[in-house]
Amino acid sequence: MMEERKTKDFPRSDSASGSSDQVVRTIGLSKSFGEVRAVADLDLSIPRGCVYGLIGPNGSGKTSTIRILNGLIRANAGRAWLLGEEVPVHVNICRIGYMPQEMAIYAELTVLENLELFAGMYSLNKESLAQRADALLDMIDLTERSDSLVSTLSGGMKHRVSLACALVHDPELVFLDEPTVGVDPELRMGFWDHFSDLKRAGKTIVLTTHYMDEAVRCDRVGMMRLGRMIAEDTPRGLMESTGETHLEDVFLHKAREGSA
Repeated sequence: MMEERKTKDFPRSDSASGSSDQVVRTIGLSKSFGEVRAVADLDLSIPRGCVYGLIGPNGSGKTSTIRILNGLIRANAGRAWLLGEEVPVHVNICRIGYMPQEMAIYAELTVLENLELFAGMYSLNKESLAQRADALLDMIDLTERSDSLVSTLSGGMKHRVSLACALVHDPELVFLDEPTVGVDPELRMGFWDHFSDLKRAGKTIVLTTHYMDEAVRCDRVGMMRLGRMIAEDTPRGLMESTGETHLEDVFLHKAREGSA
């Protein structure tokens, strides 16, 4: 039997949302690949029920941060906690969902078989899966393709299946790395409606995106450049503090400040 990990040293503080705990917390998180500093002294504090967006250009450290938090790569320095348990997480693993940028689904299985496979990994029973599968297939607009092999789907459709698999076990903390890449604008809006539903249900979502119209819908935004957090606040707070009216301009403003 797995021994429960001690979490008594997990740092806690009251958040702006009124949550009594921080669902995601990092202190001085750093990661290097050879001479390249992918993540540098990153401090994060994300409360329950928050939609948190990490934004920045390719190579800014967003995906490396997500991969560290999900235990896929090890940090060189610093500490991180998810749901009160220090990373890498074991006890709380079934309470966490993760959708990577790359396709983490099986091309030789059908859409429904992929959902069944991932549900089995999280010990969902058939009744629970049936209810979840119908809702998720409707959300990703693939109900009519549920029996299609994933290999026959377009790239955008595969991305949608990957999202459904990340949510199949109804996790309370979800990491989504570029969840709407290759998805048409109408369906993207549908995804965000679902993200809003998850938030209302008390779920916490941490996502990366290149779409500024999506970033502005997040509760808080962290802007990363060259592995460092250069700005963090609500979208409105970031714009008001810089006098800019668009998040793209806020990022450029903060990047210039950091280079000065």
